[in-house]
Amino acid sequence: MADKQHKALPILQDPPPEGRGDDSLDSGVTSKGRRRSKTMSRREMMREQRRMMTRGEVLEVVDYERPTHRSQCQHGPRPCLFVSCKHNLFLDVNTETGSIKFNFPDKEIWELKETCALDVAERGGITLEEVGDILNLTRERVRQLEMSALEKIRQAGEDAGLGSFEGWDPDRSDPGE
Repeated sequence: MADKQHKALPILQDPPPEGRGDDSLDSGVTSKGRRRSKTMSRREMMREQRRMMTRGEVLEVVDYERPTHRSQCQHGPRPCLFVSCKHNLFLDVNTETGSIKFNFPDKEIWELKETCALDVAERGGITLEEVGDILNLTRERVRQLEMSALEKIRQAGEDAGLGSFEGWDPDRSDPGE
């Protein structure tokens, strides 16, 4: 069994399946030329760590102070290299399974235009297409997520008894109308 030799993240360096070109949808490239996001399970991460240890490669653990509030990182250097932050757009961590989803498997963090979701939110009003580019999703998928989120917000408002405020206009002078 021939074992592939990878230096860092094997997901980033996997070649396309044999007999298929890079334009194949099965190779992880979408019809628009974007790479699909890749998920790495805890089991895969442990396997890669064992491979690196048998090759004598040691990962250096760096001790650093990570910002804990938006005010501490708002004016910090960009791209933001704190990939463990839940607002970082480079990767997502599933807290239930421990898996990691690389949103941009073909890029390094310093190659991204936007790395912090809070920076994007502060900038305000962007189109579904722009959100899709930032999150590596199609415009249709962003629309679906938006509809789902709005429904969850609506449902949470109804559950909290906020239905009586529907249609309420704060600019009205008479609160009884």
